[in-house]
Amino acid sequence: MQQNLDPAFSQTLALAILDTIPEPCLVLDGKFCVLAATRSFYAVFEESPATVHGRSLFELGKGEWDIAELRRLLFAIIPDQSVMEKYEVETEVAHSGRRTMQLSARTVHYEGTLGTTILLSFNDITDRRRIEHEKQALQNRTDVLLEQHKILLAEMRHRVANSLQIIASILLLKSRAVSSEETRQELNDAHSRVLSIAEVQKHLYPAGGAELVDIKLYLTNLTTSINKSIVGDQKIQIFVSVEKGSTLVSSSAVSVGLIVTELLINAIKYAFPVARADACVRISFEQDGEDWKLSVADNGVGMRAKPTPPNPGGLGTAIVAALVKQLGAKLTEASTKTGLTISIERATFVSALPKAT
Repeated sequence: MQQNLDPAFSQTLALAILDTIPEPCLVLDGKFCVLAATRSFYAVFEESPATVHGRSLFELGKGEWDIAELRRLLFAIIPDQSVMEKYEVETEVAHSGRRTMQLSARTVHYEGTLGTTILLSFNDITDRRRIEHEKQALQNRTDVLLEQHKILLAEMRHRVANSLQIIASILLLKSRAVSSEETRQELNDAHSRVLSIAEVQKHLYPAGGAELVDIKLYLTNLTTSINKSIVGDQKIQIFVSVEKGSTLVSSSAVSVGLIVTELLINAIKYAFPVARADACVRISFEQDGEDWKLSVADNGVGMRAKPTPPNPGGLGTAIVAALVKQLGAKLTEASTKTGLTISIERATFVSALPKAT
């Protein structure tokens, strides 16, 4: 059975409950004069019941709440019985200085009272806004530093490319000037290696300089460029097969690019002593987490039938061996009468790709 409470008791109970609210709150009448306030309102704004009760909200303190937009919002909630949510304002608080406050208001009804009553709450969001501004300022500084980093990196790459071209040109000039055939060959080999490094650098960074490099795009661009610049009159097809989604960090991608360049140059130079219409080199790369396998295979004459290079175990072999060691991988060779396959594995796993022969 529902029991009707005495109106005076109901109002006293409502005010007692209001007094327990931890946030600063005011109860206003229809003319926006203060009927009641929470303890926290008096504490935060250093006011007292004597200076607050019966006064208009817009006259409190030093008039900091007498804001045209706040008036408009509060006047609007009375006829519409709507709410005002999180109206933000900056104001001076007696002992705290400049604070950012969010004001929310809604109409409420006390049993036994006449007219409109408005509950107005104050939420201090100064610290939240400060943290947001600091984060934004930090983000802005970070963006500036990243942009400066990109500019410096681009300048460094440009200088590296120019330096490599200068070194290559000097080596070529020296090779033409020496009389010793052995020295000339060494200088020509050094010239080829410098150019290969330049190719690796050139095709690594168009991906935006990102830390992770798309291996398929990288090797496709790299091998296409090498094929155009080295093959010459003999047409050798180069096929690149890379498992979808394969990526490496840029430092590892550089090493893989140099290995591919060396092995591809060797295949082009030695695998096909006689021009063949079906001459081809297949490059494959597959990945399983941090493990990967790289294979460079040709359908040429095989290792044993190849003419011995001028410098067996020379600079190119040493470069590949050093890079494989640097990557923590292992190199294996498989030579038959139908070609040579060189594989570099960073781990042992069953290959899912068809054999590159």
